[in-house]
Amino acid sequence: MSADCKDTCRNTENVQRDVLRKVLSINLGQTVIGGAVGWWAMSTAVMGAALDNLADAVVYGISLYAVGRSALDKARVARVSGWLLIALSIYLGVEVLRRFAGDAAPVGPAMMAMAAFNVALNFICLRLLRSQKDAGANLKASWIFTNNDALVNVGILISGALVMLFASPLPDLLIGVVVVTIAFRGGLEILEEARQG
Repeated sequence: MSADCKDTCRNTENVQRDVLRKVLSINLGQTVIGGAVGWWAMSTAVMGAALDNLADAVVYGISLYAVGRSALDKARVARVSGWLLIALSIYLGVEVLRRFAGDAAPVGPAMMAMAAFNVALNFICLRLLRSQKDAGANLKASWIFTNNDALVNVGILISGALVMLFASPLPDLLIGVVVVTIAFRGGLEILEEARQG
């Protein structure tokens, strides 16, 4: 391998590490803030989004580890990410079922504010990841996770408005089901990318 090639690879890896560090930091912040707001607002959807952010942070950390490693290592990391997301979706599914037994409506304005904040951060993460999404299965997994987050948070924003309109927890719980479905589908998609990559 020539010196120029080594320098180019090193520069590419440094860019990838920088991007992953930034999105990792953003997602850790979303986890802490979203978890606190979700707990206070009694929102399954917001707490689910915070748990999803925690899973994303783990994926970004694993992807950070995979930068500069072989395609096989990257595929292994992506498989771990996919199974993690599937496991999280099952956990969220159980939580949604448990909360269906309750009847307290969550705080709609808090749901909407947190979702709007998260959507803005999701777009920042997508912008950061855009140039790297085809750089391996691990970075493709990161892109998929962030896309899913944006969709989930738009749903939570709508759900918060419906909770306020109907004074009912049902929209929050329905969006919780959507979060579970998106997370499960995203996990399967990542596993498929890892298999092909």
